[in-house]
Amino acid sequence: MQSGRIHSKKELIPFRMELRSNLTPAEAFLWKQVKAKQLDDKRFVKQHSFGEYIVDFYCASEKLIVELDGEVHQNPKAQAYDERRTWVFQSMGYTVIRFENKMVFEHLKSVLSEINDNFKT
Repeated sequence: MQSGRIHSKKELIPFRMELRSNLTPAEAFLWKQVKAKQLDDKRFVKQHSFGEYIVDFYCASEKLIVELDGEVHQNPKAQAYDERRTWVFQSMGYTVIRFENKMVFEHLKSVLSEINDNFKT
């Protein structure tokens, strides 16, 4: 029986731990910039779960989700799945911003600026 818990469901912990240990190059690069309150003193976590979904980065104080998309996201089925996830998060009151992996490497300053622009406090 599943709990009514939304955040960090226990049954997803092993999968989240695996994802955290195997970040994509873009995730690892962005993580170096946002971990340990480096971006405007906001605390981010990586590979956080909401219900059955796992997001790349989450800032609880801002209700902000940051997703990085690689080539696997460039097909209609994946895009529909991502749209559904975004809708679910937004319906729960979260802001979702997405970046293509190459943006993180080629335009890091712009990516960090856009993340910062989504801070409410």
